[in-house]
Amino acid sequence: MKITVLYGNPLKNSHDFTGYVEKLVSELREKCPVDYYRLEEMDLRFCTGCWSCWWKTPGECSLKDDAEKIFRSVINSDFVIFASPLIAGFISSSLKMITDRLVVLLHPYIQIIQGEYHHRKRYDRYPDFGVIVKREMDTDQEDIDILKDIYDRLALNLHSKQKYLTVID
Repeated sequence: MKITVLYGNPLKNSHDFTGYVEKLVSELREKCPVDYYRLEEMDLRFCTGCWSCWWKTPGECSLKDDAEKIFRSVINSDFVIFASPLIAGFISSSLKMITDRLVVLLHPYIQIIQGEYHHRKRYDRYPDFGVIVKREMDTDQEDIDILKDIYDRLALNLHSKQKYLTVID
């Protein structure tokens, strides 16, 4: 089994959560190969919506940044872990950015799944995933429900399954 961990954390004072994620990565590496990406330390840009990844250079983003490494790692993994502290009730901007850019892994062509329109697969297989977030003081259940719904939708779009959403206090 190969695992990719995508960790977005711009907060300089959240050493406890960083320690939690790094301990998890260390323990996982004792059992299987793990690619660990600290998103804040990478050259990543926001999607411009140019659609080049669908039409001009299928499966390849026109932005030449570190996301290419992440795309290859994700599609070649068996499992992906998305991790971030909650900031104003949501994941970090860097984790949201790379989550949005995973659209490069899909075809622009549409099919109907569960009565809804979704992109067709570009690859034969997609990894399942889990989400780990660190609760902030004013996190409420609505924040968690919204986040779970967003990643449930991502799972449906990526033809995979969200196995868990874990909230760390």
